[in-house]
Amino acid sequence: MLVKGEDLNYLSQSVLEHYDVNPVNIQVIQSGGLKTVWKVETDKGFICLKRLNKTPEVALFSVEAQRYIHGRGGNVPGILTDKTGNPIVTFQDQLFVLYEWIDGGHLNFMRREHLKIAMEGLGRFHGFSMGYQPPEGSKISMKLSKWPDQYRSMINKLKEWKKQEEGIPQSSVNMYRQWVDPMIEVGERALTHLINSNYYEISNPESSVVVLCHQDYGPGNALSTPEGVVVLDLDGVTYELAARDLRKTILKSMEKMHKWDKALMDDILLWYETGRPMTDDERKMVYIDSLFPYSFFGKVKNQYLKGKPAKPSDIQELGRLELAKIEILEASLRGE
Repeated sequence: MLVKGEDLNYLSQSVLEHYDVNPVNIQVIQSGGLKTVWKVETDKGFICLKRLNKTPEVALFSVEAQRYIHGRGGNVPGILTDKTGNPIVTFQDQLFVLYEWIDGGHLNFMRREHLKIAMEGLGRFHGFSMGYQPPEGSKISMKLSKWPDQYRSMINKLKEWKKQEEGIPQSSVNMYRQWVDPMIEVGERALTHLINSNYYEISNPESSVVVLCHQDYGPGNALSTPEGVVVLDLDGVTYELAARDLRKTILKSMEKMHKWDKALMDDILLWYETGRPMTDDERKMVYIDSLFPYSFFGKVKNQYLKGKPAKPSDIQELGRLELAKIEILEASLRGE
């Protein structure tokens, strides 16, 4: 594995020889472990070289997904093929992809005007991803129909952690015990809503509302351009309901504001639907998935899985936030 800085210049030059390009200047702009990104100046402009930390089968799924979206006019960078027409170059048992360089502005999701165009861009991205058929030999990534099992697994972990104290400060243990039962109840509420919904009908490979979710959509992977938002870094795309990406954005926004804002949630969905309209069932999945106590779970899991205690004040704050959303989301599920 070549990860040292002094090796990266030689590595990028060697890989670029597989392409019909003439590099003038090469700059490492992201490095840490295997995944590396270079900004390459050529005699015709800038391009972006990326070393993937993926197996060939996994990389093929996401790379061809990006080519599919771009080919339909979607808001993702194009991929340049090598001299033999391949979108992925293998060099020294490592995988490389060459992308168009996108000049754009970074978005701050805490600024309303930035979040608006980011959600419009996410809607467009999901819309252009629909209908993707992966090539033979790729490893398909799919999260469809897994929510009930995921909910049950996380609820069971919350119950199990009530018994675990070793290596955790008593203050964190006590605060967890104070909040865990209400959080389990919130999780079970979400699970009940999910089981009583049309989840299984719309969350299957034949469903007309399945998209490719980004799974890590945020400020670093969305660039503002005159043509709208361009979505970057599709390495983790998966077949899923749009609610997965929307729920993550909604919860992160509420966590950063330290309160549950129904008006903002409604606006996020409204902005998204300017890029891609949703069905009533899809909207219900956003409300149900947002109801599950992901924020609380995410805050406490490391103290039980990795021995990294959470601050009691953080546990309490997120517990209160989880309870504050119940009435709002259940009213939304009733269409109120």
